[in-house]
Amino acid sequence: MKKTTLCLLLCILPLNILLAQEGYKLWLQYHPVEDAALKKHYTSQNAAISVDHNTPTGSVIREELNTALEAMLELQPNFTSPDKASLLILKQAALPEELQKQLPSNAVQDEEGFTIASLNYTGKPVILITSQTDAGLLYGVFRYLNLLQLHTDTSQLSVTDSPKIKKRILNHWDNLDRTVERGYAGFSIWDWHLLPHLIKEEYIDYARANASVGINGTVLNNVNASAYILQDTYLDKVKALADTFRPYGIQVYLTARFSAPIEIGGLKTADPLNEEVRTWWKEKANAIYKKIPDFGGFLIKANSEGQPGPNNYGRSHVEGANMLAEALEPHNGIVMWRAFVYSDEKPEDRAKQAYSEFVPFDGKFKKNVLVQVKNGPIDFQPREPFHPLFGAMPETPLMMEFQITQEYLGGMSHLVFLPKMYEETLQEDTYARGEGSIVAKVIDGSLNTKKLTGIAGVANIGTARNWTGHPFAQANWYGFGRLAWDPYLKSETIAREWLGMTFTTTPEFIDTMTPLLLNSREAVVNYMTPLGLHHIMAEGHHQGPGPWVKDLGREDWTSVYYHKADRMGIGFDRTSTGSNALAQYAEEIENTYKNKRTIPEDYLLWFHHVAWDYEMKNGQSLWYTLARKYQDGVEDVAQMKKTWNAMQDYVSPAVYEKTRMLLDIQYEEAQWWRNSCLLYFQQLSQMKMPPFIPKAPHSLEYYESIRDPYAPGIKPSWD
Repeated sequence: MKKTTLCLLLCILPLNILLAQEGYKLWLQYHPVEDAALKKHYTSQNAAISVDHNTPTGSVIREELNTALEAMLELQPNFTSPDKASLLILKQAALPEELQKQLPSNAVQDEEGFTIASLNYTGKPVILITSQTDAGLLYGVFRYLNLLQLHTDTSQLSVTDSPKIKKRILNHWDNLDRTVERGYAGFSIWDWHLLPHLIKEEYIDYARANASVGINGTVLNNVNASAYILQDTYLDKVKALADTFRPYGIQVYLTARFSAPIEIGGLKTADPLNEEVRTWWKEKANAIYKKIPDFGGFLIKANSEGQPGPNNYGRSHVEGANMLAEALEPHNGIVMWRAFVYSDEKPEDRAKQAYSEFVPFDGKFKKNVLVQVKNGPIDFQPREPFHPLFGAMPETPLMMEFQITQEYLGGMSHLVFLPKMYEETLQEDTYARGEGSIVAKVIDGSLNTKKLTGIAGVANIGTARNWTGHPFAQANWYGFGRLAWDPYLKSETIAREWLGMTFTTTPEFIDTMTPLLLNSREAVVNYMTPLGLHHIMAEGHHQGPGPWVKDLGREDWTSVYYHKADRMGIGFDRTSTGSNALAQYAEEIENTYKNKRTIPEDYLLWFHHVAWDYEMKNGQSLWYTLARKYQDGVEDVAQMKKTWNAMQDYVSPAVYEKTRMLLDIQYEEAQWWRNSCLLYFQQLSQMKMPPFIPKAPHSLEYYESIRDPYAPGIKPSWD
């Protein structure tokens, strides 16, 4: 290599590395404020700050302010006494009387809530951030920095906000060997081998990111759990993480394997009614809380997909949950008992099984039990109707479970803005107490007067340099946190916030990219599972299409079980003439959905088996409309590519190039989905391909032959 070329590369390399690392900061980029007048205004407001840094959280607040103000304003603030400060960060109990009298009438009372207000103190204007607790102050500071990041006018602030849901939790499907089930961003960030002695910077930045959106809990290990996480050596490692997260208001939780008393306790049974078993769990809980006084509790996956549970002993879910709840109750811990249960031993429609197993126990769970319910009745599909349990268990606190990682939505390679999907689910009307009984009101407790409330998101975080692999997958972590805090937020608001903090506040960029984000999920639904199709992904890893998948160990693991396509038509009849799963919903929904003419066409093939030549609302046949949807999805991705190509001036070269290449992959895979599915369904419909569908470059046999045994997202075999 010539010397001049080598020197040039060495000069360029640090800049490229820097640009490539921008994604590590997530939405806490703290870009410099370029507008001179705005910078001067912000500087005057933040030059002198009063905050009690003698507490762990106070120290965190001070450090975050230093980081943010130095980056945005080139300002090293002076931390001083309240009478000399222009920005005051004080708990309500410590407020001087002069400030107490000026608090807005709606000043927050919730312990995690905060108020940000422009007031006067000692004869000068000040900004006050106040809360009842240290955690509330931290949330208020992050919201304030959010306003600065978005270049908001801060001259007359009056913001009062509180979380509407108590437990706002990430579920990590991380294994102790650092593989991540359904993870697409590398290995687990938890380096169990080096804990408890090595606390990585990533752990602190993880806590910062979560606190910035109000997430207050994390389940560290997979729902398909190893009992070893409950051994003392691992509990010491868990303690180290809990100690790291505590100043950020984050509790740690663990998935407990139901058979742990046998596997690590030396007992011969895990029967929840056995006194030895009950004593073992109580002693285990005592040992955990001795190490971690604010331990959150247990997440449980039981009697689902081969996991052990109370049914193994002829006991019910409520008996299993209440046994663990009893062990945690003296310590104010909670049990999050997953309702994701299905069994091939039961011939019942898989979509019905959770309802059938849990509704009879409504009101019988102990008060510290949350039943954790997936957003839909199957399994994190691109689109599902809301889970019928949300309208059927008024006496039980129900906890929403969303998936942030994109198990069925293209994994690491597809740009899908999931807050749009979350919003759709949260706004669905259960009619449980008449019109307006939306899902959001169920999970925030307001519909059925529940004090213990929760929401969980299956994390998409890994060791990738930018945490989530795809640069835009960060928006789903951010969006989950914002909706966990306030399930009534609009996805458009979330999109605009995230774009502005992550990239730039330039209106041309935000106004162009917001529609792209909001439309991205619908594009994926169209090229994967339009009109209510579901679970037609490739076997096991779910990467790519597989409508032909059949003859597996379980019928409800196959695609043909779900689409039921034949010469007559396509779709799963869940009306009274089929599985009657529709009867699990309120009468208002059943009456609308049981008729092909009145059901929303987004759910048509979820609830009906429909003839190929059935006339749709557009006047065309079902076959034609199905093909049109697949083609629309492909064309939508082509438009996403075109839009992104015009955004090059607004983002770093590294982010631009990576996203461009990923969109190229998404476009290819969208075509793969369209070609595979339409060729497969055409052989059954025996109908001509509409003229707008390009000729597939390969035969159906070719697409069926594609295998990818090493696709990411599932635990590999080390044999």
